Amino acid sequence: MSNPAEYVFEREFNAPRSLVWKAWTDPELLARWYGPNIETKIHHFDLKPGGEWRNEMVMGEKSDHSVMKFQEVAPEEKIVWHHCSADKDWNIVSNPMMPNWPKVLHTTVTFEEAGGKTKVTLVQVPMDATPEENETFAKMMRGMDNGWGSGYKIIDQILDELQNG
Repeated sequence: MSNPAEYVFEREFNAPRSLVWKAWTDPELLARWYGPNIETKIHHFDLKPGGEWRNEMVMGEKSDHSVMKFQEVAPEEKIVWHHCSADKDWNIVSNPMMPNWPKVLHTTVTFEEAGGKTKVTLVQVPMDATPEENETFAKMMRGMDNGWGSGYKIIDQILDELQNG
């Protein structure tokens, strides 16, 4: 599709860029906020181009598996990955919980220093999506603010801990 939906979520954190980067790239910290209010298990995290992040969100008896394939990593500046649903063996599959969800989301996260604070901009765009997949993604974008926003509130707590012990 030539004009896929584009999700953009921006937020400023009251912390230096190095600490915000750490919250995004230290697997122990990432597991605390990614998938807020859900048990998040990071099975593998290799932050380099060509590396992968294998993530499991446990919801009672069910789990949602994702594989993020890192495309670009510029320390404290940018992370780019392809976000894919996976089965329990980490094979890329269509999302089993959401029919017509795009198989791959191109995700870019940038970190900008702003006077002792850090502006984070997250952009997600469906890749090679069918019109139905792009439409489903476009409809779901409004609800995505709640998920990312809840996770970012936990990042605030993590940053407070890192800055104040």
